[in-house]
Amino acid sequence: MTPETEDHVAEIVRGANGPLSIRGGGTRHAPAEGEALTTAGLSGITLYEPGALTLVARAGTPMAEVEAALAAEGQRLPFEPMDHRPLLGTSGTPTIGGAVAMNVSGPRRVQAGACRDSLIGVRFVDGGGHVVKNGGRVMKNVTGYDLVKLLAGSRGALGILTEVSFKVLPAAATQATLRLDGLDEVHAVTAMAAALSSPFEVSAAAHDPQAGETVLRLEGLAGSVDYRAGRLAEVLTPFGATERIEGDASTALWRGIRDAEPVAGAGDVWRVHVRASRAGEVVARAGAEAALLDWGGGLVWLRVPEGSDLPAALGDLGAHATRVTGPAYAPVQPPALAALEQGIRVQFDPRGVFSAGAPEHA
Repeated sequence: MTPETEDHVAEIVRGANGPLSIRGGGTRHAPAEGEALTTAGLSGITLYEPGALTLVARAGTPMAEVEAALAAEGQRLPFEPMDHRPLLGTSGTPTIGGAVAMNVSGPRRVQAGACRDSLIGVRFVDGGGHVVKNGGRVMKNVTGYDLVKLLAGSRGALGILTEVSFKVLPAAATQATLRLDGLDEVHAVTAMAAALSSPFEVSAAAHDPQAGETVLRLEGLAGSVDYRAGRLAEVLTPFGATERIEGDASTALWRGIRDAEPVAGAGDVWRVHVRASRAGEVVARAGAEAALLDWGGGLVWLRVPEGSDLPAALGDLGAHATRVTGPAYAPVQPPALAALEQGIRVQFDPRGVFSAGAPEHA
């Protein structure tokens, strides 16, 4: 089913006799359970005010359309959403609603925050077929429960997004990347922490163990980037000499990190959120075939042998793991958390219409 209006979505939900499998642009592996309903028909930018740094779009709007409209005005989405296709080997078209449903947040999260931090309003259809609106077109416009933040990252388990509103930012005039070679995970995390805690406004910090490189990105006006790059190189002197990468090479490097390309391949891919200081332990315990540290080490991408019980391997590290590829994973949650999650789901979806969209995490 491909409804083209919000009212049609609500009608479908009200008439559903079983679970619905909610899909966006088809760039991720869709759950098999339930009748497929795609938001691709809900497309188009409904409001864009560059002067107010505000954009509103229907959930099925292709990400490329949103980014092109912003680029034409010298603006961008702050949270740098990834494209899952290189990692998952899928086709389809990334959509703005899919980015919200997954709370997709790229390397710039260390500076600009996650997708939910730029999201200022949502419209969605809940499990009873009711159209719900929360937030608005300006920051701090939420009264009552902040459903905007709740829906971001809910993966379709609470409702079908129909429209999303964002606060956008000016695009950077230029960027430069400083690269360090030969650091292990522990020293790479220390170097990234030194860079991120410096006053030189690092917008991304990542480490690729396979390539043996640690990279740090600076963005802004050309003169500012030149100055900050020189000063940051001084901060990083204890970790070795830095190489500067600019232009298309820098852009391509961060696109690959954004899309987790270093861990693409056969096996199970996991995202692990952990305290950055423990990222090295995560890689060591995982027995990973490939790894990538982003967000200064706070996000660890891992490719492990198929069927590996990664949560068991990570044990008491305090890590939160989400399987991205491979068989479905049913986490064991603390009773209090499981009861809270179930209580929220019942309020939004008492008939279990969106059960096929339940998140998988650990």
